[in-house]
Amino acid sequence: MSKCIAVVISEDPSLTARPVEALRIALGLCSGDHQTTVILLGRATRLLMEDTEEIVDVDILEKYLPSFKHLSIPFIVEDGTVMNLWSDNFSVTPRTTGEIRQFVRSADRSLIFSENSL
Repeated sequence: MSKCIAVVISEDPSLTARPVEALRIALGLCSGDHQTTVILLGRATRLLMEDTEEIVDVDILEKYLPSFKHLSIPFIVEDGTVMNLWSDNFSVTPRTTGEIRQFVRSADRSLIFSENSL
């Protein structure tokens, strides 16, 4: 049975490699028949932006991003987020904080990658 999976990333990719690793994990979750959605909060939106020079493990990021485009994996960002995408081929949808909260609550499974994760 297909599951709805939410992968929430809120860490700053210029400070740690965990956001890039979280994207790699999200991509792996798409290998089955699961509906995986990646939610980028705060500075994690830099993972899709044109200026990637300061991102830790940018070489790994650039290796996996084309697969996200090819598979049309949906990304959600907070309303009002200014996105300077390095490619318009990503499926990015802005949502309010309440809508994001409701989406995560309604998902069958969620993985949260945050600097405050326990």
